[in-house]
Amino acid sequence: MASELEPEVQGLDRTFLECSAEETAGKWLQATDLTREVYQHLAHYVPRIYCRGPNPFPQKEDMLAQHVLLGPMEWYLCGEDPEFGFPKLEQANKPSHLCGRVFKVGEPTYSCRDCAVDPTCVLCMECFLGSIHRDHRYRMTTSGGGGFCDCGDTEAWKEGPYCQKHELNTSEIEEEEDPLVRLSEDVIARTYNIFAIMFRYAVEILTWEKENELPADLKMVEKSDTYYCMLFNDEVHTYEQVIYTLQKAVNCTQKEAIGFATTVDRDGRRSVRYGDFQYCEQAKSVIVRNTSRQTKPLKVQVMHSSLVAHQNFGLKLLSWLGSIIGYSDGLRRILCQVGLQEGPDGENSSLVDRLMLSDSKLWKGARSVYHQLFMSSLLMDLKYKKLFAVRFAKNYERLQSDYVTDDHDREFSVADLSVQIFTVPSLARMLITEENLMTIIIKTFMDHLRHRDGQGRFQFERYTALQAFKFRRVQSLILDLKYVLISRPAVWSDELRHKFLEGFDAFLELLKCMQGMDPITRQVGQHIEMEPEWEAAFTLQMKLTHIISMVQDWCASDEKVLIEAYKKCLGVLMQCHGGFTDGEQPITLSICGHSVETIRYCVSQEKVSIHLPVSRLLAGLHVLLSRSEVAYKFPELLPLSELSPPMLIEHPLRCLVLCAQVHAGMWRRNGFSLVNQIYYYHNVKCRREMFDKDIMMLQTGVSMMDPNHFLMIMLSRFELYQIFSTPDYGKRFSSEITHKDVIQQNNTLIEEMLYLIIMLVGERFIPGVGQVNATEEIKREIIHQLSIKPMAHSELVKSLPEDENKETGMENVIETVAHFKKPGLTGRGMYELKPECAKEFNLYFYHFSRAEQSKAEEAQRKLRRQNREDTALPPPVLPPFCPLFASLVNILQSDVMLCIMGTILQWAVEHNGYAWSESMLQRVLHLIGMALQEEKQHLENAMEEHVVTFTFTQKISKPGEAPNNSPSILAMLETLQNAPYLEVHKDMIRWILKTFNAIKKIRESSPTSPVAETEGTIMEESSRDKDKAERKRKAEIARLRREKIMAQMSEMQRHFIDENKELFQQTLELDGSSSAVLDSGPVVSGTTFTALGPAQTQVSEHRQFVTCILCQEEQEVKVESKAMVLAAFVQRSTVLSKNRSKFIQDPEKYDPLFMHPDLSCGTHTGSCGHIMHAHCWQRYFDSVQNKEQRRQQRLRLHMSYDVENGEFLCPLCECLSNTVIPLLLPPRNIFSRLNFSDQPNLTQWIRIISQQIKALQSLRKEENASIPASSENSKNMEEVELPQGFRPDFHPQNPYSENIKEMLTTFGTATYKVGLKVHPNEEDPRVPIMCWGSCAYTIQSIERILSDEDKPLFGPLPCRLDDCLRSLTRFAAAHWTVASLLVVQRHFCKLFASLVPNDSHDDVPCILDIDMFHLLVSLVLAFPALQCQDFSGISLGTGDLHIFHLVTMAHIVQILLTSCTEENGMDQENLTGEEELATLTLYKILHQCTGSALKEIPSGWHLWRSVRAGIMPFLKCSALFFHYLNGVPAPSDIQVSGASHFEHLCNYLSLPTNLICLFQENSEIMNSLIESWCRNNEVKQYLEGERDAVSYPRESNKLIDLPEDYSSLINQASNFSCPKSGGDKSRAPTLCLVCGTLLCSQSYCCQTELEGEDVGACTAHTYSCGSGAGIFLRVRECQVLFLAGKTKGCFYSPPYLDDYGETDQGLRRGNPLHLCRDRFKKIQKLWHQHSITEEIGHAQEANQTLVGIDWQHL
Repeated sequence: MASELEPEVQGLDRTFLECSAEETAGKWLQATDLTREVYQHLAHYVPRIYCRGPNPFPQKEDMLAQHVLLGPMEWYLCGEDPEFGFPKLEQANKPSHLCGRVFKVGEPTYSCRDCAVDPTCVLCMECFLGSIHRDHRYRMTTSGGGGFCDCGDTEAWKEGPYCQKHELNTSEIEEEEDPLVRLSEDVIARTYNIFAIMFRYAVEILTWEKENELPADLKMVEKSDTYYCMLFNDEVHTYEQVIYTLQKAVNCTQKEAIGFATTVDRDGRRSVRYGDFQYCEQAKSVIVRNTSRQTKPLKVQVMHSSLVAHQNFGLKLLSWLGSIIGYSDGLRRILCQVGLQEGPDGENSSLVDRLMLSDSKLWKGARSVYHQLFMSSLLMDLKYKKLFAVRFAKNYERLQSDYVTDDHDREFSVADLSVQIFTVPSLARMLITEENLMTIIIKTFMDHLRHRDGQGRFQFERYTALQAFKFRRVQSLILDLKYVLISRPAVWSDELRHKFLEGFDAFLELLKCMQGMDPITRQVGQHIEMEPEWEAAFTLQMKLTHIISMVQDWCASDEKVLIEAYKKCLGVLMQCHGGFTDGEQPITLSICGHSVETIRYCVSQEKVSIHLPVSRLLAGLHVLLSRSEVAYKFPELLPLSELSPPMLIEHPLRCLVLCAQVHAGMWRRNGFSLVNQIYYYHNVKCRREMFDKDIMMLQTGVSMMDPNHFLMIMLSRFELYQIFSTPDYGKRFSSEITHKDVIQQNNTLIEEMLYLIIMLVGERFIPGVGQVNATEEIKREIIHQLSIKPMAHSELVKSLPEDENKETGMENVIETVAHFKKPGLTGRGMYELKPECAKEFNLYFYHFSRAEQSKAEEAQRKLRRQNREDTALPPPVLPPFCPLFASLVNILQSDVMLCIMGTILQWAVEHNGYAWSESMLQRVLHLIGMALQEEKQHLENAMEEHVVTFTFTQKISKPGEAPNNSPSILAMLETLQNAPYLEVHKDMIRWILKTFNAIKKIRESSPTSPVAETEGTIMEESSRDKDKAERKRKAEIARLRREKIMAQMSEMQRHFIDENKELFQQTLELDGSSSAVLDSGPVVSGTTFTALGPAQTQVSEHRQFVTCILCQEEQEVKVESKAMVLAAFVQRSTVLSKNRSKFIQDPEKYDPLFMHPDLSCGTHTGSCGHIMHAHCWQRYFDSVQNKEQRRQQRLRLHMSYDVENGEFLCPLCECLSNTVIPLLLPPRNIFSRLNFSDQPNLTQWIRIISQQIKALQSLRKEENASIPASSENSKNMEEVELPQGFRPDFHPQNPYSENIKEMLTTFGTATYKVGLKVHPNEEDPRVPIMCWGSCAYTIQSIERILSDEDKPLFGPLPCRLDDCLRSLTRFAAAHWTVASLLVVQRHFCKLFASLVPNDSHDDVPCILDIDMFHLLVSLVLAFPALQCQDFSGISLGTGDLHIFHLVTMAHIVQILLTSCTEENGMDQENLTGEEELATLTLYKILHQCTGSALKEIPSGWHLWRSVRAGIMPFLKCSALFFHYLNGVPAPSDIQVSGASHFEHLCNYLSLPTNLICLFQENSEIMNSLIESWCRNNEVKQYLEGERDAVSYPRESNKLIDLPEDYSSLINQASNFSCPKSGGDKSRAPTLCLVCGTLLCSQSYCCQTELEGEDVGACTAHTYSCGSGAGIFLRVRECQVLFLAGKTKGCFYSPPYLDDYGETDQGLRRGNPLHLCRDRFKKIQKLWHQHSITEEIGHAQEANQTLVGIDWQHL
C-alpha cells in the first residue's frame, strides 16, 4: 500500500512546502471576510493532510498541520514570527499563583488531613514537597487522571495554600486586575478573531451529526470517494468480544485486532477499514450482527474520509488552543470570552454550552481533549470560573440525564467537572443562593427514581446488574450534593437561609419517600419463596448517611435555620404518621397501679419497616437543640408542647423490637434478606443515622413521658406485657409444659428488653444527650474496641464511623487511651489499651455485636484475674445528662422497673419453678449497679440543702405490698449471693452490696436525707467470712488430690523403666554416638584436619541409618542396598549472575563444559531434606501422575505443581520438588585403591597425566581410523606407547546396586533437562557436566549467603542444607560410574587442557573466561575416570591435591591480571613481609609474559591484599566441597564467626599460608604454564582495554535500591509510558526488583510470544532476567509479585509500611508509606536462598484462589 502512495505523497509535499505560513497570514490580514478565507484554506488543505490511507501517520500529519494550518494562525496572532512573538507574550505575562497541573493517570496526589477543606483538595508531588503540609498528617493516593493540583487556591486550604514555588507569584496580587492590560490592542483584536473562528470551527465539526457530508462552508470542489468504517468504544463489550468480532469482520490477524481494540479503548474510536462506501458498509454490518446478540451492538459508523480528517484536525486545534493560552493569561481570558459568549440562538448557544450538551455524543478522545481545554482555560481564570459554574448549574439537569443514559465511565463525562466547581465553598454558596442548586440536585435525583408504591414511597425493582449500573450513575448526584455541602458556612445571609431551607424541604421530600419503604411482614408456617429486594434501599441509605449528617451540621451552625428545620421536619413526620392510628384499636395497660392508653400493635404480625429517616433526622435535630442550648434560649419558638411522645417513640421502638425478635429466632422464615438488613442497621457504615438515632429518639420520647407509661408500652411492644402484669404468670407458664421454643424466645426477648433499658439510660456520650464533647465519644468507642483485643490501626479505623472527609478523629485521642507496639518481620503494629482505661469498660456497650460482647467479657475477666482483682464488671461511672434529657434516669427507680427487677430476681431465687436465664439476671444486676452509681453521683454532687430525689436504695430495701408480700430486692440479692448455681455472678452481687453500704454511709452522714436502716451490713460481713472459709477448704482438697495423682504417675514411670532396662540402655548409647558425629567424629579435637591429599585425615566411617517418610522403615545406607533418596528441586538460577543479557541461542548445540566467571546462568539444587525409599517415591510419583491424568478429564485447573514437568510435592512438608537425589556413602573411599608411599610432585604428576591423555587420544584416533579393518586393531595397540602402569582397556566394575544406579541416572538426567531446558536424554555427553556444574553452583550460592550474613563457613548449617550439600556432592562424585567412561575421560582431557595446553585442544577458552571453582569441581570429579585405569600406584588423593594446587595458582594469576590496581594511599606497610615480596615477584613475571601490557607495578602489600581478598570465596567454596566430598570434619576454628580464617582454611586445604610458595616450589613447570596462559589473544585484548573481564572478589548481587518514600516510586511509575503503544500511560506499571526495569504488566499491548504462548510483560521478563523466576513490585497496588514459570505466582507482602507498621496493598488507606529495611532484606534473602518457587508453592497450597489466576498474563 505504502509504495503506491509514495509518489503521490511526495508530490503533495511540494505543494505544501510552497505554502508559506507568513504569506497566508499576510493574506488573512488583508481579508475582508476573514472567516471565509480561513474556512476555504481549511477546506482545501485539511483533507489533503489528514486521513490519506488506512493507517494514520501521526508524526507526518502533525508536521504538515503545523506548517500549513497552525503556522499561519500563529503568525496572524503574533503579527510576527511566532518564534519571537510567543516568548515576548510570555515575558509580559505574570506567572500564575495557581498551579493547575492536570494529573496523569496513576500520578501520586497528596491531601493534607489537617489543612485541606475537603478530601478533594490535592497537591501534585512537586508542590507537596515544597509545602508546609509534608510535615502534617497527609494522605497519598494515585490519581485516576483528570483532576488538577489545587496549590495556590486559598479556598482549598485552611493554612499553607502556597508551596514555595507559587508563593513567589503572590507578592503583587493586590486587587483582581484584568490580564488584558498587558496585551496591545491589535494583538487582542487579532487573537479574538482567530480564536472565535477556530473555536467555532472545532465545536461545529466535532458536534456535526451527518456521516457523509461536510458543513456547507467546508465543502470541497473535487470530492474524493473514500470512507472509513469507524468503530466506537463502549463500556458494555469486553476486549475479547471486540477482538473476536474484528477478526471476523475485517479479516485481520489477532495482533492487529488487539491493536485496534487497544486504540478504541484508549481514544474512543478507531477506523478499522478504509475504502469505498460498500466495502466499509459490509464490515459494519458484520460487526453489528456479531455484537447484537446479548447486548446492544457496538457502535459503528461509516464516515467520509474528509469528515474524519476535519474532526482529527478539530481535536488538534483544541489541544493547540490549550497550549497557546499557556503563554499568557490575557490569551486565556480571550478564549474564555469567546467560549462563553452567547451565540445567535439565545439560551445555551455559547460554544461551551454546545460542547457540554453534546458531551455524551462525543467519543472518548474528543471528550478528554475538550475537558482538558476547559480545565486549562475556564477553571484557571477565576472570573470565568464563576460564569462557567453558573452555566454548568443551569444545564445541570440535562448534563446529569445525559450522563445517566450514557455508558461511559464518570471520568469521561463532563458531569465529572462538578468536583472542580462544587467543592469551592464560595462557588457552592453562590450557586445555592443564585441558582438554587441544592434543590435542583435533589429534584433531579428524585426524578430518576420514579418507582413508588401506593403510599408514595420508593419501590425498587429486582437488583439486576443493569439496575445496579443505572443506580450507580444516579448515585453520582448524591456525591455532587455532598460536594456542595462539604464546607459549612460561617456566616449566613438571609438569602442563603431561605435557599437552604428550600433545599431542606426538597430533602425532606426525598426522606419522606424513604420513610417506611421496603416494609416486611413475619412469615409464619412456610419459608419465604423469593428473597425480597433490600440492597437498593440500603445502598441509598448508605450513600445518604453523610448527607444527612452534613445537613444536620449546616442546621447546627445557625439558630434560626435550626428552629425552622426542626419545625419542618416535625411537620413532615406528622404527615407520615397520617393520623397515626393506622386503624388499630386503642387498649389500656396497667401495672403497679399505673395505667396508660396505647394502641394494639404486634411487630410479629403487622408490617414493619427498618427505614425511618424522617424520625431519625428529627432525633438528630432534637439533640442539636439541646447541644446548642436553643431549647433553653427560645422555648417559645419551638413546638415542644405539640410533641406527642408516644408518637415519636412508636416507629423506632418497633424497629428495635424487630431486631430483638430476629435475634430470638422468630423471623427465621424470612430468609437472609432480613438478616442482612439487621446486620447493616447495626453496621458501622449505617448505624450513625440508623441504630444510634433510634436510641436517641427513644431517649427523646422517654425524657418527656412518665417512665412507667413508657415501660408499659415497651412491654406491650416486646409482647411481654402478660408475663410481668400477671402475678405468678411465670409459674403457670413453665408448668403448662409449653413449647421449648416459646420459652427460649421469651427469655431472649426479656434479655433484649433489659439491654434496651440499659442503653437508654447508659448511652449518653453523644454531645447534646450527655454533657460530653466529641473527643470523649470517640475515646469511648476506641476503649471498647480495644477491650475486645489489641488492634492494628487499620482495623480500628474500620470499626469507627467515618465523617464526610473520611476522618474518624481517632489520631487525636488514641495516644491517651492506648500504647503502640511495633511490628516484627511479619505481622503489623498493634494498639493495646492502657490499663487505667479498663475502669471505663461497659459490658453492655451499644455498638458491640453479640460475638464482640462475649469476647470482650472474656478478655476483661481474664485481665482482672491476672491482676488478682475480683472479676465483677460493674457499670462504669457515667457523665451527667444534659438538662433536656435529665429525667431519663428516673426509669431506673420507677415502679414498673422495680417490679420487673423484683420479678426476675424472684425467679432466680426460686430457680426451679421458672423459665429464666442467667444473662437475664446479669442484665438486672447491671441495671441495679447503674442505679446505685447514679445515686452515688447525685449524692456526691448535690448542692447544700438540696434534696436528692433519686432514692433507689430506699426503694430496693422495701419489701413488697400486702397481697403477696414478696421480699425486698435487697433481701433477694443477699439470698442469691450464696446460691451455688450462680458462681459467676457472685463478685457482681458482692460489689452491689458493697456499693449499697457506701451509699447508706453517705446518706447517713448528710443531714438532709431520710434514713432507712436495715441489717444488711452485718449479714454481708458474716456471709463474706463464710465464703472465704469455704473457698479455702475447696482449694486445700484440690491440692491434696493433685499431689496424690503426681505420686501415682512417677511410681508408674519407675516401674516401666525397670521392666524395659535394655531399651533405655540402647537409647543412651545412640544419643552418645549421634552427638559425636556432629562434634567432628571420634577424632580428638586439637589435632589439625586436612581435607584432601595424601595427608588427608582419615575418619572412620559411621554407619548411617535413615527412615523412609512413606513406609516408616529404617534402613542402613550401603553400596549394595536399596536406594534411599531425598526430595529435591532443581532450577535454573541467575542469582549470582554478573551478566543477565547472555542468552543461549540453541540449547541443543550449546556446550556447558566451561562456566564463564560471570555465572550468567547456573543450575541450583535445593532439598527439603526428607528421605524416602526410591521405590516408595516411584510409587508415590506414579499415583500423583495418575491422579493428574484423571483430573484432566474432569476440570482444567492449574495445580501448584506441574506434573508434566516431573514436579510433585514432598509427601511430608508439601515442599515443591522435581526430582530426587540418591543418598550415598562417601564415594572416594569406594574408588580409592592402595597407596604407595612415594607420590609424584606436581611437575611429575602433570607430566604423567599429560602422557596418559596423549595415549588415550592417539588410541581414539587409531580406533576411529581403523574401524573397517578390525584385524589390524591389535597391531595398532602395541604401536601406541603406553605410559607405565596405564591400562586403557581396563573397565572398572560399578560398585553400586542396580537400584542406586537407576537413581543416579534419574537425578543426573533431571539436572541436565532443567539446566539446559532440553528434552531428557540420559546418553547425552553433557549430563555429567551439568551434574558437576549444579554441585559447584549450589556450593557457591551457599558460600555467598554465609558471607553476606557474616556467618562462619562451618557453623551450624540448617540440616536441610547440610543434607542437600552432602548428598549433592557425593552424587556428583559418583555420577561418572553411570556415564560412559570415554565421555568423562574426554571431558577431563579438555578441562585439563585449559590449564596445561595440549596440541589437540586449541578451542579452550582463555584463563580469564573460566570460573575456577567450576573447573576445580569438574576436574576433581572427572579424574577418577582416568585414574581407574592407572595401576602405577598414584592415589586419587594425590590427584585431588595437585588439581587443587594447579587451579588455585591459575586463580591467583586470574586475580592478578584483573586486579584494579589503584593506590589507596595505604603505603605505610610497604616494608613488606615475604608474602608481599613473593607476590611482587610473581607480578613481575606476569608483566614480562604479557609483553609489558600489564599496568605498572603497584606496592606488593596492595597486591597481596587483593590476592587474599580475591581468593577467599574460592577457598571457602573449596573447603565446603572437599569437606562434603571426603567427609573430613572442619577444624573448630572455622566454626566460629569473626576473623577471616585465611590461615585455618589454608591448613585445612593443605595449602601454604603464603600462597605464592606454590609458584616457587613448582617454578620449572609453572613459568611455562603462566607464559602459555598470558600469551592468549583474549588476555592481550583485555589488557589493551578492548574487552572486559570479571574482577575478584565478585560483588554480591543485591536487589535494587528502593526509595525511602513510596510516593517517589509512584511518581516514577506515573511517568512511565507503555513502550509499545506510543506514549500511552501504562495501567499496571510493575518494577522488576532484580534489575530495576519498569514493565507494562497485565495488558494486551505488551504481550509477547514465549514458547508458543502469549505471555505478559512480567512473565517474559522473568525468562530473560531471572531464567524463569522473578520478583516484582506492582507499583499501583503496592504489592510484591513472585512469578516462577508460566503457571506459578503469588502475591507477597510489600516491604513498605505506614507509620502504624502496616502494609497497604492496593493503596486503599493512603497513609504515607516508608521502606522497612528488614522486610526488604527478608525478600532479598528468599531470593538468595532460591526459595521463590518454594514460597509460591506454599502460598498456592494454602490459598486455592491463587491457583486460578492466569499468572502468565501479568
